[in-house]
Amino acid sequence: MGTQITPDKIDFSLSPFIVIWEVTRSCDLACLHCRADARTRRDPRELTTYQGRNLIDDIAGFGSPLLVLTGGDPLKREDIYELISYGVEKGLRTTVSPSVTPLLTDESILKLKKAGISRMAVSLDGSTPLVHDSFRGVNGSYTRTIEVLSLSAREGIPIQVNTTVTKYNVGDFDNIARLISGFDTVLWSVFFLVPTGRGRAADSVSAEEYEEVFAKMYELSKAVPYDVKSTEAPHYRRFAAQARVMESRAGKCPLDAAAERNRDSIGRAPRGINDGKGFVFVSHTGEVYPSGFLPLSGGNVKNGSIVDIYRNSPLFREIRDYDRLKGKCGACEFRNICGGSRARAYAVTGDYMESEPFCVYVPKGYEAGKSLGESACETEI
Repeated sequence: MGTQITPDKIDFSLSPFIVIWEVTRSCDLACLHCRADARTRRDPRELTTYQGRNLIDDIAGFGSPLLVLTGGDPLKREDIYELISYGVEKGLRTTVSPSVTPLLTDESILKLKKAGISRMAVSLDGSTPLVHDSFRGVNGSYTRTIEVLSLSAREGIPIQVNTTVTKYNVGDFDNIARLISGFDTVLWSVFFLVPTGRGRAADSVSAEEYEEVFAKMYELSKAVPYDVKSTEAPHYRRFAAQARVMESRAGKCPLDAAAERNRDSIGRAPRGINDGKGFVFVSHTGEVYPSGFLPLSGGNVKNGSIVDIYRNSPLFREIRDYDRLKGKCGACEFRNICGGSRARAYAVTGDYMESEPFCVYVPKGYEAGKSLGESACETEI
C-alpha cells in the first residue's frame, strides 16, 4: 500500500484507478446539486455488510485501485468503520467522503483515522456561511466544515476538499482557493455540475466560464501547496495542454502535467481518467455505473463480478472506445487525453457518446456534423 501507480502498471481497459462505492444514499443534508437526490432514510436494498465485504474482495482483484466510500453520508451506516478496515486489510488505499452533519463528530473523525483511511474528502462550496450553507441546505454546515478541516490538520489526516462549481458560487472561486490554502489540504477536486439528480442545467456555468475557471485552476496548480484537479470536466486537460504549448513557445517553463505534490499514499492517476475509463462507480444497490453522474448500469455486483462488468460489459467497452465519439469530440485532436464528460453528454443529449456540451473548443477544420452539445457551446460563447 502507498505505491504510486505508474503508466506501466495499469491498463484502464482492465483496471480502474479509482472505484467509488456509494455505501448509502441516506443523508441529512439537502444539497441543491445532489446527484443522488439523497433522502434521510436508508434504502433497504443497500448492499449488506456481507455483500460489501464480497465487493471489496472483488475490487482487490483489480490490483490496488483507490477505493472511495461515499454516499449520501457514509456515516449513516454503522458498519462504515468495519468496511474501511476491511478495505485497508485487503491492501486498498481506502478513503471516505462523509457529509458534514452532526454525525461527523470529533470522535467519529478519530475513529475514521483509526480504521485506516488514507484520505478524507470534505465538501466546501463557498468561502462564507451564506454561500456554503445555501448550497448545502443546512445552516451551520460551513462552521462545522471549517472545524473539521482544522481538526483533520491537527490529527495528520490527509484532506481533500471537493467544490462543485455552479452559477451560485463561481464568483466565489478565488475566495475558496484562498480559504483552503490556510489548511493542510492535499487535493482540491473541482467538480463541474452534471444536470442529474437535483442538479439542474440552469444551475450550470457557461462554457466560457468553464474556460475562465480552468485558467484559474492552471495558475493555482503552479502556486499552491496542494494539488488541483477537475472532476467531470476532462476538457481541463485540453486547456492545460494548450497552455503548456503556449508557455513553451513563449520561452517559459510550462507546468508539468504529471507534476504532483504526492503528500499522501494516493498520488494521482498516471494519465487522465474519465467515466468508465479508469473510473467505476457502484451504487448503494450494487449497480455498476461508469460514473455516479451517469446512471446507466453495466451489471450488478449482487449477481456478477465488478471486475468482469468493468472489463467486459458492452456499456463499458463502448464508452472507453474514443473512436466512437460523435460530433466535434470525435473529430478532436485532444480526444485521447480528454474525451469530454460522458455523463454530461448523456444528461444533456441523451447520448453518452455525443460531444461535451460545455466545451468551447472547435477542432481544426471541423465544420460538419453539428450536435446539440456543439450548438450549446456556440450559444454559450
